[in-house]
Amino acid sequence: MSEISVTAGAAGDELLTPAQVDAAKTQLNRLKSELGRALLGQEQLLELVVIALLARGHLLLEGLPGLGKTELIKSLSKLLGLKFRRVQFTPDLLPGDIVGTPILQEENNQRKLVFHPGPVFANLVLADEINRASPKTQSALLEAMQERRVTVLGETHLLPIPFFVLATQNPIELEGTYPLPEAQLDRFTFKIQVRGVSSETLEQIILTRRHGEAPELQEVLSAIELQRLFDDTDRVHLPASVANYIARLVTATQPSHAGAPSEVQRFVKFGASPRAAIALASTSRAAALLSGKPNVGFDEVRRVAPSVLGHRLILDYAARLEGWDTLRLVDRLLEVVPEISRSLPQDLKG
Repeated sequence: MSEISVTAGAAGDELLTPAQVDAAKTQLNRLKSELGRALLGQEQLLELVVIALLARGHLLLEGLPGLGKTELIKSLSKLLGLKFRRVQFTPDLLPGDIVGTPILQEENNQRKLVFHPGPVFANLVLADEINRASPKTQSALLEAMQERRVTVLGETHLLPIPFFVLATQNPIELEGTYPLPEAQLDRFTFKIQVRGVSSETLEQIILTRRHGEAPELQEVLSAIELQRLFDDTDRVHLPASVANYIARLVTATQPSHAGAPSEVQRFVKFGASPRAAIALASTSRAAALLSGKPNVGFDEVRRVAPSVLGHRLILDYAARLEGWDTLRLVDRLLEVVPEISRSLPQDLKG
């Protein structure tokens, strides 16, 4: 398989000034702080959510019921002031319940089909417990997530910009769940495991959250400010050496590739797609901006790699027998793939 390439950005791109980086970091810290009021004791999770937002990517949160996944997404919509719709995925949900349906109406003594948009026509769509719906219904989001549009009866309808799908799912071991198709998993920029909190955080929740109600939140970023942050993220510099590292990291997930680690060759059926390389680049830029940096470093790539690559690796049955999962394989990749390639031209190593 040929090497995957990642564009580092045009040489004439305008770089961010220190003042612009500081201003962006201040706004993002305010957003993260307010999210922290809604979901206590989940600092790392909140950082990843903000990174996915900056990268304009879709987000999949997986965890047991009751850990605050839905409340986190609802709080994010309030803080951003975006049009928000929630869809509760159930086994009887139909594709038309998500994208909308044509309805026969009478106008001027004539009957015609008029399209009535579904809840997907919003800036932020919460697909709650997405893996409780059938695969047919899940697939209704494929075109929306990739192309920001939906097609019904041959007619295409554009979705609002920005457009995010933030989904929650229960572990597949629970009753009444369906596994997400690989094509849909690949459309999620991040998949994040939501875990329980410490006893100290639980004590704080008990003392401050009567009946489990979250605090009232006010908008902290306007649409104009959010768009400016998107623009700033795109202007974070991605050095050629870092782009080369991302490309080699993703290529190393392919079991047929000569440079793949032995564990990948033994346990991985299908590696990550070029979409993963694009996601690594965009989220690394976002992670750098959140840290107040105008340039992407190798640390940012390593920081986001588990959330980008973990759900994109399809494992052979032998992996489970020998105790390997996708996150362990990503950790192994980060260990063995060097940051600087020996074959990289000298002028790109600096």
